[in-house]
Amino acid sequence: MSTSRTDSEPGSYPASDPPLNFLAVQDAITRCRSYRKEHGLFAIVDQTLGRIMLEIGAVGAVAMPAALGKQVHDRLDSRGMRNGPIVAHPRSSRWTFLTEPIDNSYLDTELFADLFRECASVALPGSQIVLPSPADEHSGYRVWINPPERDYRPEFGDVVAATRAVAIRERESE
Repeated sequence: MSTSRTDSEPGSYPASDPPLNFLAVQDAITRCRSYRKEHGLFAIVDQTLGRIMLEIGAVGAVAMPAALGKQVHDRLDSRGMRNGPIVAHPRSSRWTFLTEPIDNSYLDTELFADLFRECASVALPGSQIVLPSPADEHSGYRVWINPPERDYRPEFGDVVAATRAVAIRERESE
């Protein structure tokens, strides 16, 4: 009879050969620490899935189709406004702009309707978004368009205003 834990317990593994999920979780933890220390993104790692989860509150988020996101990005640039962190979800063709905390304007039904028409949305306080982990980036599932730079994030209102302006311009040109 073996006395080694690795031989006696189902699902255990020798220290030299951990399962891939274990490695992905460890890489996510390392990345999450970086997000916290270097960028003020106080995320946590979902140990089961290895996802890096950020609760909306101190950080806001506006999600939209990638094509609209590119136009919003370009509009902010053309106005001399600095773009902040933007997460791409290539498979669903969506971008998520991280912003300073959202204000109460997300309760405005007209804003909600404008964003809804464009398939855009504001992440509500208390909801969670997923930040790119090394495994996500490697698979192309979730990547940074603009990675975070220190703790900079644009104002929520600036991203929403740019989104609305692009949407209005597009509707008028049709």
